Order: sequence, then structure tokens, then C-alpha cells
Amino acid sequence: MGHDAAPSVEATDSPTAVRIVLADDHPIVRGGLQVLLDAEPGFEVIAQVGDVKSALRCVRHHHPDVLVLDLNMPGGSALDAIPELRADAPETQIVILTMRDEPTFVREAMRSGAHGYVLKEQATSDLIDAIRAVAAGGTYLSRDLAGRLSAERIRSRGWD
Repeated sequence: MGHDAAPSVEATDSPTAVRIVLADDHPIVRGGLQVLLDAEPGFEVIAQVGDVKSALRCVRHHHPDVLVLDLNMPGGSALDAIPELRADAPETQIVILTMRDEPTFVREAMRSGAHGYVLKEQATSDLIDAIRAVAAGGTYLSRDLAGRLSAERIRSRGWD
């Protein structure tokens, strides 16, 4: 899979570690995420990829516990790939990490099978919580998004 799919240099030996694949088209973002997650006890970044096709191959090969997936990558639509990822590796939980803060994208990603949605601007504070939540079988939305989605739902029902 080339240099983008190379396994993490550091690995945790704990058999209970949450195994994570990072999928983002910017190497510096992946590197920063790797540093953030490597510092967290119980997390193991097992691979990094830079496009949608590599993400599909990597998930099929590694069956990670969590895939952190950017929506804007080359090689196809990451949003459209979510159902395929879920079918190929149903045990892999997907956390979207993106700049896209529009409620439409959030709803579509969650309907497609993502379990978490984190904005890149809040990644430092939210990503660790999101990974822990989805690895435990839950869901997670960035705080700002959860508030906006609730407000939008109230407005659409005429509760203003």
C-alpha cells in the first residue's frame, strides 16, 4: 500500500489496546494525530493511509477497532465508502474527523454507519473521547455539532 499504509513506528504491546487506523490525505495531520494518540494509554495506531481506496484495503487487511476517517480524501467519496467499510469489517467502528460542520454531512455519515463525528478544529479535545466511546460500542458527536443538531431539530418541529 505504499508509504501511506506503513504501520505505526510505535506500537503498544497490550492485547487490550484499541487498534486504530488513521485515514487522512495530509501526512502532517496523520503525524500529529499519531503523536496525540500514541500519548494516550491503551491506544495503538496500527496504520496510516492517505486516500479512500487505501482506507478500504487497510481496514479489510487489519480489521482495526476504530477507523478515523477524513471525509475529504482522494480516491473516491469517503462518505460513500462508509457502508462498504461497515460491510467488510463490521467490528470496525468509524469516527469521522473532518472540517465539514454542516448538519447534512453529520446526518449522512451517521446514517451510513459512522459512529462518531469530530471536527478537526476540536480534535485535540474530542478525538480521544470519541475513540473511547465508539470502541466501547457508543456514539460520539463533537460538542458544537450536537448542540447545533439539537437546535436545528427543535426549529424544524416549530418549537421556537
